[in-house]
Amino acid sequence: MSQSDDLPNARTTWRPRTNLVHGGTVRSSFGETSEAMFLTSGYTYETMEAAERRFRNEEPGFVYSRFSNPTVRMFEERIALLEGAEDARATASGMAAVTAALFCQLQAGDHVLAAKAMFGSCRYIIEELLPRFGVSSTLIDGRDLDAWKKAVQPNTKVFFLETPSNPTLEIIDLRAVAGIAHDAGARLVVDNVFATPILQRPFEFGADVVVYSATKHIDGQGRCLGGVVLSDAAFINDYLSNFLRQTGPSLSPFNAWVLLKSLETVDLRVREHARNGQIVADLLDAHPKIARTLYPGLKSHPQHELAMKQMSMGGNIVAFDVAGGKDEAFRFANALKIIRISNNLGDAKSLLTHPATTTHQRLTPEVRAELGIGDGTLRLSVGLEDPQDLVNDIETALAPL
Repeated sequence: MSQSDDLPNARTTWRPRTNLVHGGTVRSSFGETSEAMFLTSGYTYETMEAAERRFRNEEPGFVYSRFSNPTVRMFEERIALLEGAEDARATASGMAAVTAALFCQLQAGDHVLAAKAMFGSCRYIIEELLPRFGVSSTLIDGRDLDAWKKAVQPNTKVFFLETPSNPTLEIIDLRAVAGIAHDAGARLVVDNVFATPILQRPFEFGADVVVYSATKHIDGQGRCLGGVVLSDAAFINDYLSNFLRQTGPSLSPFNAWVLLKSLETVDLRVREHARNGQIVADLLDAHPKIARTLYPGLKSHPQHELAMKQMSMGGNIVAFDVAGGKDEAFRFANALKIIRISNNLGDAKSLLTHPATTTHQRLTPEVRAELGIGDGTLRLSVGLEDPQDLVNDIETALAPL
């Protein structure tokens, strides 16, 4: 590796969209325009003494791609610039990122306090997996600030939340919860996947750690899995790096390269997603066959004002209830021609899922009801198609109901 962008200079002089194209780039002696893909598991050393120094971190360089890789490192540095974080570490998937962000800083006897409205797999980690290793957890209504305060225990080490939440788009006051966490001596970990780093920047509201499933909007085209954890240098160095090194949830260099190329357009894509999302949400909110529409950009959303203080736009995820319950929701979904049935989100293609039978199916009906997930609830990830075509597709599918 011979040519490297001046990252400290980039942090102070380049604007976000420039960093999305150039940030973190390291070039080989060939001077390639596109970022290089280093498909290698290991690295050689000139001498045994050099290998010894490298393993002792006494000289810069790579040791093994489970630990770090040039292409992966470029992705980490670029997304850290976008997020405004001191550093980042990439993982093989979004759930690997969530798991690592929690497990690396917790031990038996600790306590985690979390908002109950979250992705089903995240809830599994907090409610079922962590307690197996002696880490207790409490789930609360994340919108209720008093509930956060009352649930704090002397051994509470981590607060965890999603905002907007999956799938019912609850909004949590980041600044207020961060203050409660810090008063308790705990770190706030935020899953920011629905809002993306383009529309919401949790570090500006006091978050300590931010996690993403890069599989979603960061890739944006349904091609590969990936995840990322961002924080300050102390957290990355003291907790996360060694955990990832020893446990091995590594992002492949190929996937890192795909995600690097995706970052070049993520700002453009996410804003267009959000514009389409607003149009679709407005349609659903006014439609007589839709019993409820939840979208942060709608004034009818119960936390619209808070959402617009934390987010620059409403995003592309819309949750809504089809009148008539599961049967009518399925009829509607099966009648769509452009919008496809899939449990993924953040794709260029519009994707629809039924949370009660997919992403949140393992929860009991009572828990789903408590979270506002009904039999007629659908989650729509609005894509990049022409919005009028999406409107026509939805209206045509709803007409026979």
